[in-house]
Amino acid sequence: MIDIEGKPVTDREAVASCRVSLSKEVAEALAHGRLPKGDALQTARVAAILAAKRTAELIPLCHPIAVSHIGVDFDVSETRGEVTIAVTVRAQARTGVEMEALTGAAAAALTIYDMTKGLYPEGEIGELRLLRKTGGKSERWERKER
Repeated sequence: MIDIEGKPVTDREAVASCRVSLSKEVAEALAHGRLPKGDALQTARVAAILAAKRTAELIPLCHPIAVSHIGVDFDVSETRGEVTIAVTVRAQARTGVEMEALTGAAAAALTIYDMTKGLYPEGEIGELRLLRKTGGKSERWERKER
């Protein structure tokens, strides 16, 4: 684990996203809360929050961070048959919250997959990525579209 004791405490924020590909029919059922297992979006929101808060227990060498905010947003496209998850994490800390945002997005995606796999086992999880981060030495970083 890296020693962060000498680093200053700064406001930190990270936004990560992940995408789950589904059929159009399953995406529609997801969007309207009509899945057999229940409301997957609300369940995935809770999973993202719990996972982000427990990142240091799941990922070796991550520092435990007292997060001050975890936001989870979903964009369900019935026409494309997919859901995009965005997780925003904020904290005042000596190290960044990128791993917390990524872990939250991954957990939300896994939850959606679990709750839709009975209807569409061909579902795919992809594009887990950091979109932007602020705070610390680099101050601001944002993903550039390719």
